[in-house]
Amino acid sequence: MKPTRVLATAERVLTQVRHDRRTLLLLLLVPALLIGLVAWIFTDTPVFGSIGPAMIALFPFIVMFLVTSIATLRERRSGTLERLLSLPLGKAEFILGYALAFGLLAVVQTAIAVGFAVWVCGLEVSGSLGLLFAVAVADALLGTSLGLLASAFARTEFQVVQFMPVLIFPQILLGGIFLPRDQLPAALEAIGDWLPLSQAIDALNAVARGDQDAGYIWLRLGFIAIWIVVAIVLGSVTLRRRTN
Repeated sequence: MKPTRVLATAERVLTQVRHDRRTLLLLLLVPALLIGLVAWIFTDTPVFGSIGPAMIALFPFIVMFLVTSIATLRERRSGTLERLLSLPLGKAEFILGYALAFGLLAVVQTAIAVGFAVWVCGLEVSGSLGLLFAVAVADALLGTSLGLLASAFARTEFQVVQFMPVLIFPQILLGGIFLPRDQLPAALEAIGDWLPLSQAIDALNAVARGDQDAGYIWLRLGFIAIWIVVAIVLGSVTLRRRTN
């Protein structure tokens, strides 16, 4: 594996996204606008202060999953991947290049979403804003990595959407957004504790409340990082050259 090939792939992807204004706007602005909509809905109530950190986890996660998976799938369906892999470019280099490109976009997206939530919507953060940003970035990268994994198995864009009930919806339902996990049935609580979005939500809530030390946050960041690495590795191993 050569870093130059990974960087070249990432540069190509970023160039494509830069010329696709609708995708760029979807990536960078939609999560912040959705957070703003939630804050607007609960104006003059304390609700947004409670669910705001979870929204920072939820919307970038979903958007990065959809955009990454569909963009990668289109490369395969168009035959671009097959042509690229006929060159000295391995599957792992292709996946890492995509992960790097969308990872950089995820950092920008997260900065906009967090800044909008804190400075425009008035989300109060008692802990470190830097830690809040770090967890939010890890969460967006998680959506990217799961999107890459889904694209390795999907044959059409519709099938990508079909992966959401498998990879996305259970994490939302068991993540503690609608009901604290300790109030769920014991089996569901145990499952939810092992899902990465749950750990991201826990970490963001802890930073916002300022009621946990940095070790608690970094432990959950490490857990999310493991999921990211595993998803990228599985995506590179199972990636097919072309979808017929």
